Amino acid sequence: MNKFVEFMEKHFIPVASKIGAQRHLVAIRDSFMISMPLMILGALAVMINNLPIPGFQELMNSIFGGEAWKGFGGAAWNGTFAILSVLIAFLLAYNLANHYRKDGAAAGVISLGSFFALGGALGMSSTGLFIAIIVGIISTEIYVRLADNPKLIIKMPEGVPPAVAKAFASLLPAMITISLFALVAAIFAGFGVTDIVGSFYTLVQEPFMGLANSYPSALLLAFIAPFLWFFGLHGANMIDPLMQTINAPAIEANVNAISAGKEAPFIVNKPFFDSFVNLGGTGATIGLLIAIYLVGRKSKANMIIANLSIGPGIFNINEPAMFGLPIVLNPIMFIPFILTPIVLVTVAYFATSLGLVPVATVMPPWVTPPIIGGALATSSISGGVLAAVNVILSVLIYMPFVKISVIQEEKRMADEEASVKAQEA
Repeated sequence: MNKFVEFMEKHFIPVASKIGAQRHLVAIRDSFMISMPLMILGALAVMINNLPIPGFQELMNSIFGGEAWKGFGGAAWNGTFAILSVLIAFLLAYNLANHYRKDGAAAGVISLGSFFALGGALGMSSTGLFIAIIVGIISTEIYVRLADNPKLIIKMPEGVPPAVAKAFASLLPAMITISLFALVAAIFAGFGVTDIVGSFYTLVQEPFMGLANSYPSALLLAFIAPFLWFFGLHGANMIDPLMQTINAPAIEANVNAISAGKEAPFIVNKPFFDSFVNLGGTGATIGLLIAIYLVGRKSKANMIIANLSIGPGIFNINEPAMFGLPIVLNPIMFIPFILTPIVLVTVAYFATSLGLVPVATVMPPWVTPPIIGGALATSSISGGVLAAVNVILSVLIYMPFVKISVIQEEKRMADEEASVKAQEA
């Protein structure tokens, strides 16, 4: 491991550091960090509403006379995940404009106006996150350049309150920026595209609609979800319609085949991914959290996030870890986040194809904890054993990268201390 760490420090970390310092990536990272408390609350609300404890739903329904008790979780979701794209559109522009030493609040408001002008009202939740990021960056870049043009600045006379003067200073840049996005929306509408967010989903999903239940398709699905997540896109949500289209008939065919005494024809289906690949969420992040407890305890920041994320992570909700550590746009975590699902899907596929584990024919709730989900999906203890083996593999893959992140943090803190001492001297 030491040689591997040395190699990564010499060849990988310098490049990763440059990428991590890029202003747009920093703005995106900081935006997700600010919204992290909301993500934690939303994740906990979803977890409570979907606890897969036998009899829990029936007990709560009997106590409250129905599903009214889920109102809290639903309301919390409305205030967190349901407006995630709106938050990111504002925060990204705010942080990026501050980097340029411009009015962050004005840039944030302009970004929001541009986002809704482009049809953001149809994608305020995580479904519109990709467009929100694009709008936040482009609108701020336009605004910053327009704000530097003295011909577009309306100067107010002396004695006018600063807030009023600042508002008028950004008036023309704001109008021009939002108008440009409205023009883009009008052009798309002219070509019959009235829902840009929905159209983006269609363009991403449709190329995959012809995928069959096979090992190559499993590898592709195992890759695409974490790859999209790394760039801030909710990969699981984006490919879920595809998964449902493929898996609904696959599960039915498996059940019918087993009932007829035949071999189940389809290995790859949704419970296969939920139970053996997405352990703790996309990227098998339960392994990352365990790896932090094993080799990353020196990092206080990582431990705080791990402690906050382990509860939701047990129920396959990993947004706190995604945006808290973060994994999103974190160059160090890119390799294990992509590699782990590919390794796990390979192990699970061949373990099933060789008959070591029955084919998944039961679809447990997606919040079913790892190992338990494997046993339920296959109706077999061997399914739980396979899930446990995959958890161990995920931990082993993440461990060296967690170690690297700790070393980097220690070096950064040492450099900061040395800089402070130099200034004091």
